[in-house]
Amino acid sequence: MKIIYDIKKIGKFNKPVVALGVFDGVHIGHRHILTQAVKKARAIKGTSVVITFYPHPQAQQSLYSLNHRLKLISELGVDVCVVIRFDYKFSKISAEDFVKEFLVKKLGAKFIYIGDNFRFGKSARGDSTFLHQLSKCYGYKVRDFPVIKIKRRPVSSTYIRRLITGGELVFAKKLLQRPVTVLGTVVKGISLARKLGFPTANIDPHHEILPPSGVYAVKILFANKTFRGVCNIGKKPTVTRDGKDKHVEVHIFGFNEDIYGKDLEIQFLRKIRDEVKFSSLNDLSKQIKKDIKQALRIFSNH
Repeated sequence: MKIIYDIKKIGKFNKPVVALGVFDGVHIGHRHILTQAVKKARAIKGTSVVITFYPHPQAQQSLYSLNHRLKLISELGVDVCVVIRFDYKFSKISAEDFVKEFLVKKLGAKFIYIGDNFRFGKSARGDSTFLHQLSKCYGYKVRDFPVIKIKRRPVSSTYIRRLITGGELVFAKKLLQRPVTVLGTVVKGISLARKLGFPTANIDPHHEILPPSGVYAVKILFANKTFRGVCNIGKKPTVTRDGKDKHVEVHIFGFNEDIYGKDLEIQFLRKIRDEVKFSSLNDLSKQIKKDIKQALRIFSNH
């Protein structure tokens, strides 16, 4: 997938099918819009183009970092993604000017796909109805998508954020259509876990929503390979008093490579236990062994 960060560098593409939205989280509703845009572009031998915005136009905390969002969009087969920096200057562009100058003149959009709850342009006056009205002047076609509801509740990134922070990972997985994941960079730690016989990768999350503190059975996606492991999220009360609310560290089974500075993705399968403070490092070591055995049982059932 080609990623374009500068509006000035955008040229016209062959028969663009444009999906317009923030797509934070790339949940079940977003995925439907994006996959349909990709399908249409392939059917007409055109180009699937996603237009997304960063930071979030509603100043909400993102469910995923921009890089994580782009990774997920790319996995759906999108050809081009345009990231528009949502700053004060851009926020003052009217909805009609955005359509006329950007979607039509710059991109040459033939089809525009949009969720019927998405708003754009100054004072959020643009929506799917507005696009339909202008389509008669500019010659593109619009397909709008209703909000998907599960258990009579609209699926939204805000709702999924609450599910993840509340520990409802199974239901969040259903709305995302994939397990809850966190993308982060491996950073230096205090190396105590290695001395205990369980080397861990300390993760600096890319400004992402984290599940509650505790120990989890996880899969780790790194270098196009999938590994198994256990992940601890929390303050690490037995070994540290640095005051940080959330450390993230993962022990990868059968893995001993130097991956400092590398990005990896942690895929949460199930919570094993809450985080607790142990009276000694020996007690902690015994519990880690139990955690690993429990994780292996979880993997065997998956």
